Amino acid sequence: MRRLSDNQKTTAIRSSVLLIAVLSLSLQALAQTSAASTQNLRQVVVSIPDRQLALIENGRVLKIYSVAVGAEVSPSPEGEFIVVNRLENPTYYKPGTVIPAGKDNPLGTRWMGLSKKGFGIHGTNLPNSIGKAASHGCIRMKQRDLEELFTMLRVGDKVQLRGQRDAELAQIFAPPAGNKADEMRLASGNAPAFAPSAADSEPVSEQEKEF
Repeated sequence: MRRLSDNQKTTAIRSSVLLIAVLSLSLQALAQTSAASTQNLRQVVVSIPDRQLALIENGRVLKIYSVAVGAEVSPSPEGEFIVVNRLENPTYYKPGTVIPAGKDNPLGTRWMGLSKKGFGIHGTNLPNSIGKAASHGCIRMKQRDLEELFTMLRVGDKVQLRGQRDAELAQIFAPPAGNKADEMRLASGNAPAFAPSAADSEPVSEQEKEF
């Protein structure tokens, strides 16, 4: 029987170690892919005309929040985007102005930036603007709602900003069962699931349109 030389033995050992390393990496990648596939799929749908935001997980509506959307002169962009960053206690910047985290910060306590540059979901230092078309295009939320949503969204989650009411939005933002008047209006397609009040329709101040 032919014996292996020392060099051949060394080469065989190195090949075995390399094979084990490749198999280990492959198993790790497979495990990560499997874990990712079992994660809950979450997305946000914002109805601009209803001024509401729905958090959806695996096709089921988890919660609906009242929000502020872009003013008529600075509307929120429509389309499908993704969350690209998440910041706690963000600093607000604009030419000539820097506002650190705190009660006067127009962004509130959290920022979730979208793949549309300059736009995101954030808080506000003007809580009375919630439910209005009042921002420069971003989606504003009450602080408590924002901080709750922040814990449930990840970078990469989808965010849809929808400007036209359709059957899908009507289903997502349907009024509570028993509200027959709203149900009839929804069925006819002649009215929003959320009817803005007279106060919501009033012109907003320049301060309310800060961001």
